[in-house]
Amino acid sequence: MARLTKNQKKAHSKLEVGKAYSLEQASALVKNISTTKFDASVDLDVRLGVDPRKANQMVRGIATLPHGTGKTVRVLVLCTPDKEEEAKAAGADYVGLDEYIAKIEGGWTDVDIIITMPSVMAKVGKLGRVLGPRNLMPNPKSGTVTPEVGKAVTDVKGGKIDFKVDKTGIIHASIGKVSFGADKLYENALEVIQTISKLKPSAAKGTYFKSIHMSSTMSPGIAIETKTVAGI
Repeated sequence: MARLTKNQKKAHSKLEVGKAYSLEQASALVKNISTTKFDASVDLDVRLGVDPRKANQMVRGIATLPHGTGKTVRVLVLCTPDKEEEAKAAGADYVGLDEYIAKIEGGWTDVDIIITMPSVMAKVGKLGRVLGPRNLMPNPKSGTVTPEVGKAVTDVKGGKIDFKVDKTGIIHASIGKVSFGADKLYENALEVIQTISKLKPSAAKGTYFKSIHMSSTMSPGIAIETKTVAGI
């Protein structure tokens, strides 16, 4: 078992063993247990009572964080020439089609989000082998395949995130930075959790929210008492 560093021991000492905190408490506490010298990301890990191997229990959705993610999101828009100005005006970092498809086929994936149009999905679909493993493949369910490319870019730059339950039944979502105020982290976290609550599959039985933890980069996780979260 790896030994804890001095900073890790200090962070753990600020958490009461076996205690689950309210969402408000966790949002304030996560700033105090962060030991990195950079502005660490703050994440939520939500374990659900679903079986993701069954299609009728898959949980996937979109949440727009009230205060954004705090990250610079690099956006590529693959579109027809008539949509290029719309995408650029909305703040897309890269805009084009065939030239970027060629770059991606050559292994280039230096972006965070790819947005495209239904009319060019036949071309983009061929990139699945490269984009799929990197979770970059555009998908209508996440709003990244749309004729309204400008709006999609604005939404993503403004804090829209896409989440999906993994094979172990956990949703991982970034909700901001340690530099955010506790109130902003709380409101972002609440938005994600309430969105997940609304997506509960009818086929899911028993307890839906098994556990919720909040953490920052390299920090211990803070257990959250699910009963304290409004709207779930």
